[in-house]
Amino acid sequence: MDLQSLAMLGPLIGAGVAVAAAGVAAYQSMAPWAQGFGPTFVGGPAGSKQIAFTYDDGPNDPHTLRLMEVLEKDGVRATFFVIGRYVQRRPDIVRDLLKAGHVIGNHTFTHPHLIVSGAVETRIQLEECQRAVEEATGEAPRLFRPPFGGRRPQTLRIARSFALQPVMWNVTSWDWKKPPAAKIVEKCTEQMHGGDVILMHDGDHENFGADRWQTVVATHLLIEAWREKGYEFVTVPEMMAGTVVDPRSSVGG
Repeated sequence: MDLQSLAMLGPLIGAGVAVAAAGVAAYQSMAPWAQGFGPTFVGGPAGSKQIAFTYDDGPNDPHTLRLMEVLEKDGVRATFFVIGRYVQRRPDIVRDLLKAGHVIGNHTFTHPHLIVSGAVETRIQLEECQRAVEEATGEAPRLFRPPFGGRRPQTLRIARSFALQPVMWNVTSWDWKKPPAAKIVEKCTEQMHGGDVILMHDGDHENFGADRWQTVVATHLLIEAWREKGYEFVTVPEMMAGTVVDPRSSVGG
């Protein structure tokens, strides 16, 4: 190939590299298990006998309340990543969650997509959610989950500036599509291997009062099925306590 041909190929090669780089960035931004933009907690070691239920987008009346009833009956404690504006609407639900032994995490104030948010907006979103929860309960969250799982390096840096540990997941329930409970159970079961952090939803970031009854039913069915197999259900901090975490991702780091 002569020099002229190589010169003509240059822009094409450059464009290809740019597309590949964009693909890698998109993967690191959205894949829950990706660690390229900074360490996040995604679950315990494979084969562990621990499972952690996590619920996003609450508090939500009435289904957070129904979920609390099921978890109490089954003797399970879970982790709830709450939206600040809903906390302000129903602080009593968040107080009841904490009193029942559940863990509260920060899921921003209005649930924006943080991969397109600037540093100032991201900081405000986290700070306002922290304030809402602390005003409701007297305690500030120590965990953070980005809406849609979307994050950039600055997202994680800002979270840690609030002493928030970023938490993702390794099992996706797809319950936000509102399938029947049996389908939610099927989707989870085909991904579960122990040491699992399960992503579920007790609310909806667009509408307060969203119907999450199928998630409530699926939670009970999963507890029954996996408890029979010898698994225990824990909060995210309890799972973290038994997991070696990269020191760069420690709270306050």
